[in-house]
Amino acid sequence: MENNMETPKFPTTVYAEMTPNPATMKFMVDRQLVSELHQLDFLNAQEAKVCSPLAAELFNFPFVTGVFISGNIVSVSKDESLGWEMIVMQLREYIREWLVDNEFAVTEDKISELSALSDSTGQEGKSAVTIETLIESENLSPTEFDQQIGDLLNEFVRPAVEQDGGAIDFVGFKEGVVYVQLRGACAGCPSSTETLKGGIETLLSSKIEEVNEVVAIA
Repeated sequence: MENNMETPKFPTTVYAEMTPNPATMKFMVDRQLVSELHQLDFLNAQEAKVCSPLAAELFNFPFVTGVFISGNIVSVSKDESLGWEMIVMQLREYIREWLVDNEFAVTEDKISELSALSDSTGQEGKSAVTIETLIESENLSPTEFDQQIGDLLNEFVRPAVEQDGGAIDFVGFKEGVVYVQLRGACAGCPSSTETLKGGIETLLSSKIEEVNEVVAIA
């Protein structure tokens, strides 16, 4: 008996926006790609294959150097071989068509396997570098200011950073220095230092007099 059942489709709209990082383009999707609990930063196809079939497919483009997925955003970073004006339309349509044919861009129950991949391969990829690893490397301990700093970053900084296709994570506080981790479009962005010093550092030091400096670590 012939099977006339059609493969289900998932109508999707995608539009592209530049980010402050000239090497990264943000693609906004009209549906959620991953829960708000996760912000995934992939530096290569091996990492992507663990839990994101969409990111793994994007690494098939020879110019793609990184993929960041958060909420309804896919941020794609490229090398200098081609300008965005030559590839952005093709990339946007590819992402749209893939999402029309596939319901899930991320397999969320496999996200935890990223850390296992790092342990087994010795990779130092950002997606596998956990906050715990950074805390240990900087010899950081919990302080009485951690909650307040985290709340300020979540309320005033995180929404703007996410709209730029990136993420900021609070790592720790030690001797007047707030340590954060930048991911997605924010990592390697020429304006990230200005944002840290002119924006985030000013905000935190004005609210908490013990804060003297904000430093991004990788």
